[in-house]
Amino acid sequence: MSEIQSNHRALTRRLGVGGAVLMGLGSIVGTGVFVSLGLAADLAGPAMVLALVVAAVLAAFNGLSSAQLAATFPVSGGTYEYAWRTIGPGTGFTAGWMFLTAKSASAATAALGFAGYGLHLVGGDAARYTVPVALLGVALVTATVYGGIQRTHVVNTVVVSITLAVLATLVAVGLPTAFGAGRHHLVPFVPAYADAPAMLEAAALLFVAYTGYGRIATLGEEVVDPRRTIPWAIVTALVLVLALYVGVALAALGALGADGYAAATRETAAPLQAVARALGHGWLAWALGAAAITAMLGVMLNLVLGLSRVLLAMARRNDAPGLFARVDESGTTPGPAVIATGLFVGVLALLGDVKATWSFSAFSVLVYYAITNVAALRLPPEHQLFPRWIAWAGLAGCAFLAVWVEPVYWAVGLALLGAGHLLRSFARARGH
Repeated sequence: MSEIQSNHRALTRRLGVGGAVLMGLGSIVGTGVFVSLGLAADLAGPAMVLALVVAAVLAAFNGLSSAQLAATFPVSGGTYEYAWRTIGPGTGFTAGWMFLTAKSASAATAALGFAGYGLHLVGGDAARYTVPVALLGVALVTATVYGGIQRTHVVNTVVVSITLAVLATLVAVGLPTAFGAGRHHLVPFVPAYADAPAMLEAAALLFVAYTGYGRIATLGEEVVDPRRTIPWAIVTALVLVLALYVGVALAALGALGADGYAAATRETAAPLQAVARALGHGWLAWALGAAAITAMLGVMLNLVLGLSRVLLAMARRNDAPGLFARVDESGTTPGPAVIATGLFVGVLALLGDVKATWSFSAFSVLVYYAITNVAALRLPPEHQLFPRWIAWAGLAGCAFLAVWVEPVYWAVGLALLGAGHLLRSFARARGH
C-alpha cells in the first residue's frame, strides 16, 4: 500500500458508516427491484421470495469476504487490489477487468432503464428517444462524479431517500392485500422438488440485484476507520435491502399474482406501476415512475463512482494507462478515470439491449466474487475478521449459481477476458 500512496496523490477520507450505507443502497436499489423481481416471478412463481433469501445469504457471505479484505487493504480498487496482493497480479487483473465489464454493462442497463421509465412517464416516443436520453443520463452522472465524493454523496443521499420512501409506501399499501384478499397468490411458497431448478435459476438472477454492496468496498480509501466502517456498512445495507425486496415482492404478488407480475414485467417497462394501479392507487403509480427514474440515476451514480476507482487502482499498478492514475489537487476525484468510465458506459448504452447486458453482468459478477472469496481465504489469520467457512461458502455459491448462466454469456465473457489480458500486456509494455 505504501508504494502506491508514495507515488500517487491519495483520496481524502470523508465517509462514515451512514454515508457508506447510503452509497451501497444507491448502488443496490435500482434495476433489481424495478425489473429483476418480475423476471424472477416468471421463473419461480411465489417461490421467488425464497429465491430472494437464498440470493441474500450468498450476497452476505460474499459481502463479509469483501468487508474483511477492505478492512485489511483500505484503498480504492475492491477485489482488483485484494486479489493482486493476496493471489497474484494476473488474478488481480482478471478481477478488475471483470468488474469493469460487468458493472459498465449494469450501468448501461440502468441508463436505458432511466430513459425507459422517464419516457413512459411523460408519454415520449421510446423507440426514438431511449438511447439519446440514456446518453444524457450518463453524461449528467459522469459530470456529478467528476465533481468529487462530497458532491456525489449529497446527490446520492437525495436520490436514495426519494426511492426508499416511495418503495416503502408501496410495501405499506400492498402488504394488507398480500396477507388478505391476495394471500392465495403466495402459494406454493416453497417449490416442489421438480420446481427447485427454476427457483435456483431465479436466485442466480436475483444475486445480481444485491451486488451493489461492492461499491462500499471500492471506497476503501475514502471512508473513515475502514476496519469498522466497511463491514458494518455492507451488512447493514444487505439487511435493509433484503427487507425491502421481500416487502415489494409480497406486495406485487398479492396484487397481481406471479403470472400477472411476470406479464407486467415482460409487456411494460414499469411493472411496479402496474402493481400500484392494481392496488387502486394511481398517484402511487406516478410516484413509482418518478422513483424509478431517481433509482436508475442513483445506480449509475454509484457505478460510475466505483468503476472509476477500480480503473484508478489498475492504473496505479500499471495494468491500465498511467493517465488514469491522476487525482485532482483537492484529492476528491480521479478525473481521467471518471471520464473514461462515463464514455465506456455510454458506448454500451448505444447497444440498447437490456436483457443481454443484465445476463452478461451475471456471469462476470459471479467470477468477480468467486475471486473475492479466494482472496479472503488467502488472508493471514490475524487479518481474518470472520470464520474461513464463510469465504468457502461464498466461493461454492458463486460456482454453483454460475451453472445457471446461459452458455453464450460464458463465451462472451471469456472472450472479453482474453482481450483484456492482451490490452494489459500492451499497457505494461508501454509503461516500461
